[in-house]
Amino acid sequence: MSKSKLEYIWLDGYVPTANLRSKTKVEKDFSGKLEDCPVWSFDGSSTQQAEGGSSDCLLKPVAIYPDPARKDGYLVMAEVLNADGSAHASNSRATIDDENDDFWFGFEQEYFIMDTETQLPLGFPVGGYPGPQGLYYCSVGGKNTHGRDLVERHADMCLEAGLNFEGINQEVACGQWEFQIFAKGAKNAGDQIWVARYLLDRLTEEYGFYIDYHPKPIKGDWNGSGMHANFSNSTLRTAGNKETYDKICEAFRPVTAEHIAVYGEFNDQRLTGLHETQSIHEFSYGVSDRGASIRIPIATVESGWKGWLEDRRPASNADPYRVAARIIQTVKSADA
Repeated sequence: MSKSKLEYIWLDGYVPTANLRSKTKVEKDFSGKLEDCPVWSFDGSSTQQAEGGSSDCLLKPVAIYPDPARKDGYLVMAEVLNADGSAHASNSRATIDDENDDFWFGFEQEYFIMDTETQLPLGFPVGGYPGPQGLYYCSVGGKNTHGRDLVERHADMCLEAGLNFEGINQEVACGQWEFQIFAKGAKNAGDQIWVARYLLDRLTEEYGFYIDYHPKPIKGDWNGSGMHANFSNSTLRTAGNKETYDKICEAFRPVTAEHIAVYGEFNDQRLTGLHETQSIHEFSYGVSDRGASIRIPIATVESGWKGWLEDRRPASNADPYRVAARIIQTVKSADA
């Protein structure tokens, strides 16, 4: 008889920024298959998801990955359901309208690595500042590169878990990094981003670090952190003309406020019109324009207007499920 450790991972009910929660279930002779993961429960009164007098919430497994840090371990991403089996109000995954997986998403997750003792990003001296931006982006060497060991280990763990992990790089600010995840199907992409975040957060426990997903943790002349959302559907992948792209981009203009509402807390501190962003109060799009709300990649144009778009507005702390759900709704409105 063998025993496996299943780490159930879910999002709590804190608003506007949900937190990851997890707990371990030991299963005998587990097959490793999603369909054999039982529905479990937790105390929702401890996670802002229920009242104490009726506290049970359900965890419905939706994705499973091998746990690279545990022997006989699995990472089980779960949706939160009410006791009657309906989707909980905090269940953002359930709001995604992409049952046929027509939408593909590539998320670029930026973040700062923080020292728990100094409460500063790696490379920041206590009581001062490192050198100005310019030499940190994709840098090499101990003077400008901070946290590489953790970042490399995280990349290996994501690959071992079977995530479609596509790359890493140090970002523009000191102590800031990015990883990229691509997946076909919006729910699949959201699952993988959350599991990758979980692995990163768990890994910091070994280092005396923590990850700050705040979109502007360091004020002043420093880049903030985003979670750029690259997206396509069959229309964008096969359009073959500029007019279709213009129509879809223009569909985003009248619902700018609705997008910003789910693109992350404190995003106004990041979307200032500076540091490769468009102002939170404006909407624009353009070919190869990193100062626009939506960038049309040059590769899309060179491929005869067949490809994808990049929404550069989502903040690093945004929920990828909510981001994907809102983008899908807007794109479908243009197709209607």
